[in-house]
Amino acid sequence: MKKLSFASDYMEGAHEAILSRLREINYEKMQGYGTDALSEQARDKIRSACGCPGADVFFLVGGTQTNAAVISALLRSYEGVVAAVTGHISTHEAGAIELGGHKVLTLPEQAGKITASALRELLSSYMADETRDHMVKPGMVYISQPTESGTLYARAELQEISGVCREYGLPLYLDGARLAYALACPENDASLEDLAQLCDAFYIGGTKCGALFGEALVVPKGGGIPHFFTVMKQRGALLAKGWLLGLQFDALFTDGLYGEVGKTAIAAADKIRNALREYGYRLYCSTPTNQVFVVLEDAQMARLAEAVEFSFWEKLDDTHTVIRLATSWASSEADTERLVAVLKEHAIG
Repeated sequence: MKKLSFASDYMEGAHEAILSRLREINYEKMQGYGTDALSEQARDKIRSACGCPGADVFFLVGGTQTNAAVISALLRSYEGVVAAVTGHISTHEAGAIELGGHKVLTLPEQAGKITASALRELLSSYMADETRDHMVKPGMVYISQPTESGTLYARAELQEISGVCREYGLPLYLDGARLAYALACPENDASLEDLAQLCDAFYIGGTKCGALFGEALVVPKGGGIPHFFTVMKQRGALLAKGWLLGLQFDALFTDGLYGEVGKTAIAAADKIRNALREYGYRLYCSTPTNQVFVVLEDAQMARLAEAVEFSFWEKLDDTHTVIRLATSWASSEADTERLVAVLKEHAIG
């Protein structure tokens, strides 16, 4: 029997609503670089969903390109970006930010999150240091929703972090690669409108959330990132066939689809979490979204790998490893049930 795959949330193609729309207009000739009418229609729908009619909305090809382009555009040459030590730009982007000439200034994490108090301490210490002109200046703050650890920032936490950023005059940027799964999670209380009010820029993930590829950057204050179109071009983040991105986000923001696509993933992840607890597995951390982290004895992991594809996360000790099981917008009930059966079969005890 074919292996089950729960390795990531970008394994499948695209939501049928996107494929159907693409089939309809596939042979129409569209203007390039996102200047077409369909892309503008998608921008208007995103502005409406975010409650910010004056926002700039840009469509980029992927998450790393988006992060690199935004951070390079917001920082001066002597500035760095503050992020959790476990943040995506700190760990899983192969030094893309440093390649652009900016240091990632890391803060300790709590369940994958930074805190307003730790951020304030970093910034106040920098300002109090008489030798600060010899140091990299904190120039902006990066967070993600959900975090790299699958956890969520509550609205109150975002408000506190945003407040510190505004006190010190730093832009707050939120990576929303998996934002659909945050919005679909019953524990989430931070809406798109909240993000638009609290962040200086954030992106709405498509690649991991039902699109073939692509992300939608929202800059709530129009003109907040001058000449960003040109920065996109420089960073390899501008697609000539930009209408392909516009089409996808137009579909995702029609009839509230983006708010719905993540629900399948959350339901599947909840079923997996419940099974892991029932069968005596050890969860590495408590996560309410579509990523589930499990501690396995190495021999047990090897046996499980014969039936299931998963992601290596980290080595916990000499005999135990943390793996990640990820569900997606396309996770089927049949595959989820099969995974539950496999987990039961391979449980220890």
